[in-house]
Amino acid sequence: MIALAEKTAVLTEEVITIFTVPKAFKGHIGLIQKNAIQSWALLIPRPQILLFGNEEGIDEISNQLDVIHVPDIEFNESGTPLLDGIFRQAQELAQGSILSYVNSDIILLNDFLVAVKQLQIASLHYFLMIGQRTDVNITEPLDFNVPDWDTKLAHFAIEQGTLASVVCMDYFVFPKPLYSEIPSFAVGRGHWDHWMTYYARKLEIPVVDVTDVVIAIHQNHNYTHLSGGRSAAYVTGKEAKQNAKLAGNVHMLNGFVATWKLTSLGLKKRNSLSSLFSFLVDIPRFTKLVKDVNFNAKSKV
Repeated sequence: MIALAEKTAVLTEEVITIFTVPKAFKGHIGLIQKNAIQSWALLIPRPQILLFGNEEGIDEISNQLDVIHVPDIEFNESGTPLLDGIFRQAQELAQGSILSYVNSDIILLNDFLVAVKQLQIASLHYFLMIGQRTDVNITEPLDFNVPDWDTKLAHFAIEQGTLASVVCMDYFVFPKPLYSEIPSFAVGRGHWDHWMTYYARKLEIPVVDVTDVVIAIHQNHNYTHLSGGRSAAYVTGKEAKQNAKLAGNVHMLNGFVATWKLTSLGLKKRNSLSSLFSFLVDIPRFTKLVKDVNFNAKSKV
């Protein structure tokens, strides 16, 4: 085990860059995206935030929250944003050396930045930080002016939320220049997230699971924005299949297993036995995910 400093005050205040590709700010999805991005803007120290794309409302929310809007991106033939150019631009615009792609429905709390700093003081010059999300139903704008809003929200997520399967990957933290060049994956479709982990492992870069110390709050939503719903997004759709091809048809079981784990006691290297145990523990969550996706597919027929 690598011992970690108990206090983070000695750590550098380097700004982390969080970037994402929001959907249009309409209805419920617009509400939860605003919740998420507002939570990022309140992290301490405040990160650099990049919003990519030209969907309705991105420019307005960028002005409201004083974040950077990058409208010029590339799309595939279906009009879906492509991630290779987005990752390249994010690295070019990043003020510091650490970047994080985060899905636009994920609320982050300051434990996220603490985990990043702990990996830095552990002298991991290269790393990929990932973790499971907690699924929560949120249907109203959050009031970030309430005292201790973050503590209250964390308790709410723990009490009312559900830990998602380990195969659901919603954020990736990594240093430059890792991922400066990636395949032309379609955002919001399957397989690219598992490729991220698989690629790091292929390069023998530490993949660190921070689930034990980071509460990443996923605000539940439907998939009515996409014809074919959730199943089309991740499995059956043309774009999902194209992503799978670009990923070299990397099976998801090769693309989510972390090689290290960060806990409240420090950073530990995982062995094959601990990885197997984590897989067995996750089977009920994974089975539920498969059932939900299959149900979604049938309901669209």
